[in-house]
Amino acid sequence: MSANLEEKFRLFCNSKNLEINHKQITTIKLLQDFYNKNFHSSIFNFFKKENYKKGFYLHGGVGVGKTMILDFFYDFMPEKKLRLHFNEFMLNFHDFVHENKNKGDEDIIYLFVKELKSKAILVYFDEFQVTNIVDAMILGKLFDKIFSENIRIIITSNIQISDLYKDGLQRDQFKPFIEIMKKKTLEHELVIEDDYRKSKENQNDRFFSPLNQESNFKINKFFRIITKDKKKTTLSLDIKGREFLIKEFYEGVVRLTFDELCNKNLGAEDYLEIAKVSKFMVIDKIPKFDDINSNQQQRFITLIDIFYDKKIPIAVTAEKNLDELTSSKSLKEPFNRTISRLYELTSSNFNL
Repeated sequence: MSANLEEKFRLFCNSKNLEINHKQITTIKLLQDFYNKNFHSSIFNFFKKENYKKGFYLHGGVGVGKTMILDFFYDFMPEKKLRLHFNEFMLNFHDFVHENKNKGDEDIIYLFVKELKSKAILVYFDEFQVTNIVDAMILGKLFDKIFSENIRIIITSNIQISDLYKDGLQRDQFKPFIEIMKKKTLEHELVIEDDYRKSKENQNDRFFSPLNQESNFKINKFFRIITKDKKKTTLSLDIKGREFLIKEFYEGVVRLTFDELCNKNLGAEDYLEIAKVSKFMVIDKIPKFDDINSNQQQRFITLIDIFYDKKIPIAVTAEKNLDELTSSKSLKEPFNRTISRLYELTSSNFNL
């Protein structure tokens, strides 16, 4: 990475008409230092290499610019690199395990990480979170091997390392992963009061509520405009032997109801496959959430995370407007991120 990263970031902000925030500048300086120490170690400090950090863990509230900053850093990295949604990464791992089930756990992890290293020496995980007990049990061994192979990682999260998988089942078995992360990564919190996604520039003009005749008229009119001259087909996706039907498919413009997406036994694997064929998504009839439909809410959170990661714009109809969408108690914190991302995904600034 040549030249000064801070200078490049200031130029980047100016080109995008973005406010230059001093706390974001501090983060950029830390990333520059992380890069200098971990990617260009001299012979003099080679023997101190174990003291260096192998990862950069950036956490903070929603809409403070975490993803923007690490996207910027990632784009300037000249090294071999890979950007993955964490759910996608873990699905790849579980598929690899299934394909190599005749081998022992240690051998499988070693082989998986060796294959990963052949693709990248830097891996970027945006919005890292652990909710799955199967993932929680394996992450310690997996990341220990990743770091021992000198693969660097950069991560954004809404959660500090010590609070990952908080109150999760058998969390004691997850603690080795926390200790590895604390030892091997530089953890930094980005604290900014404003949620940039809720700014005036990000008016959510593709979010229609409440669920009434007027909203239905508006979304139908909008849908006719974006599908004009596009051929309608029914698309059948085969997801590991499971069929998922998209009855309204217009050359990449997809229209589905909330129930079709989230009131069925679907997960990250399904949403990733749907994202592959989607250029624009219309989601009808998003309900308010409470403790009764928390499973559906968790699926919706996963869906929005994946569509945000894949940069797929959406339009929606919902029972309540964005500021009034309620949440189940257990998902209140991750749902704040979903609300923030919905502001951006339904904004006219986030286009096809």
